[in-house]
Amino acid sequence: MANPTNEELQNSEKYELVAQLEHRRIKEFVVEQLNTESSLIKGFMVYQGIMILVGLFFATRPLVLALRGNFEPLFWLLGAMVFSFSLLIVIHELLHLLAFKITGAKKVRIGGDLKKFIFYAEADRHVLNKKQFSFIALTPLVAVKIMALAGIILTISSPAVYFWIFVMCVHSLFCAGDVGMLSFLNRFTDSEIYTFDVSEEKRSYFYREI
Repeated sequence: MANPTNEELQNSEKYELVAQLEHRRIKEFVVEQLNTESSLIKGFMVYQGIMILVGLFFATRPLVLALRGNFEPLFWLLGAMVFSFSLLIVIHELLHLLAFKITGAKKVRIGGDLKKFIFYAEADRHVLNKKQFSFIALTPLVAVKIMALAGIILTISSPAVYFWIFVMCVHSLFCAGDVGMLSFLNRFTDSEIYTFDVSEEKRSYFYREI
């Protein structure tokens, strides 16, 4: 069954507006969601904690090895840092873009706010249901995790393994916003929920099926 159009969501009595989000407030909105007690957030926080501990350990070890005269692991670590805060951000958003395209979006735009370190992909007035939104939100998390794990397996006996471990751990932080948004949609367990962006308004709308 096809999703309703954004006009149908706005004008039909079958749907109720439950939230609207100004894009300039996305960071505050996500923080609010991450502070909830949902099972998704709890699970993500446990996963996040593990990634932080693993990341700290494998970020510290190359420094220790460098003090002992082995600089190669440190070079791989520095390369991972540069990659993670440049190309990895682009890859993350391109994966969102690809997922949008798979759901049928015709025009997808990638943008961001460097001052707030916020990046996003949006499809103007393209309506998503909860399942489709979940697919788009989780595609980068799953895809980069698989890529990083494959890299770890292939370089396990090489200093290059520090590159992949750092990428895997840091990328989990990049996914906090996606998980926070998904947590909000998961609150609505008794009915379908739809969402769409309006680019010129810089706002997202959320409607519940009555």
